[in-house]
Amino acid sequence: MQTITLNVEGMSCNHCVNTIEKTLSGLGATGKVNLAAKTVEVSYDESGLSVEAIKEAIEDQGYDVV
Repeated sequence: MQTITLNVEGMSCNHCVNTIEKTLSGLGATGKVNLAAKTVEVSYDESGLSVEAIKEAIEDQGYDVV
């Protein structure tokens, strides 16, 4: 398991948290959102999922990974 922390802009409420965590779950990853810090800590299996795929999935939900 690999763990990374992404800076994500555009998150402001619990709906944002739920959307991102559900999106990551759908990829087979787990995410822990910190609204105050505007970060998402993602744990994933690097043999089956890339950082780019994770970023793309979050951005597809309308957030900006910076």
